[in-house]
Amino acid sequence: MSRLGETALPFDPADRIEAGLSFIGHVRSPWGPGTAPRNLRAARETGQGARIELREGYAAGLAGLEVGGAIQLLYWVDRGTRDLIVQSPRHADGPRGTFALRSPVRPNPIALGTVVITALDRDAGVIGIDATDAWDGTPVLDIKPWIATVDVPPGWRP
Repeated sequence: MSRLGETALPFDPADRIEAGLSFIGHVRSPWGPGTAPRNLRAARETGQGARIELREGYAAGLAGLEVGGAIQLLYWVDRGTRDLIVQSPRHADGPRGTFALRSPVRPNPIALGTVVITALDRDAGVIGIDATDAWDGTPVLDIKPWIATVDVPPGWRP
């Protein structure tokens, strides 16, 4: 259902597939339709963690990660819609372009969350994380370390 001021694309972005992806694992969380927090901040406020279960063959990629470290988790919002290019979020004072929002509704439903590693089982390929807003079973695209000297723009002040 569209909200006032929203604009849908005149095409389905899924019909324009130009690349292939291989999911490296899945998010295991307590969330599903109607229960997921709106964002990572709200997820952290629940106090409920989650985990990433890597698919077979990817566990060796965890070498160098440590409990307490931060990672950037890229995941595929596989159950989200892809057709809105202008959205009317409830928290904003009017419509905004999809690229100005963190909404899961986007042409390519890729989500990014910076999370803290709370547990690590390198043999099993399982990473405990402090929080997620992703639904249980959400596919994981990639994991990258968060590095302050790389990921925070020089001179940035919130």
